[in-house]
Amino acid sequence: MTHAVQPGQIYRSLGDPYPYREPRRIKVVGKPVTTPGLYGFGKVQVVTVTGTGREIRQRRIELSQLHATDTTETGAKRRTGYALETA
Repeated sequence: MTHAVQPGQIYRSLGDPYPYREPRRIKVVGKPVTTPGLYGFGKVQVVTVTGTGREIRQRRIELSQLHATDTTETGAKRRTGYALETA
């Protein structure tokens, strides 16, 4: 399932929250680089969002880690990556 990744979207971590106290959330802050041959191809700039809403730890992650839902096409729960929380 492919979905459009846009700046401002918030995703939540699908993995075990250990060693963190609350689930990890990230926010997309840059446009995805989808043009072959450009630096960062297939990646997007994100920041970690804390429980208070503070944005920390800016970095690039693979677009393949961002999912529209927390289930696969077959209905199984995903165990890795990030699921869309807020469009």
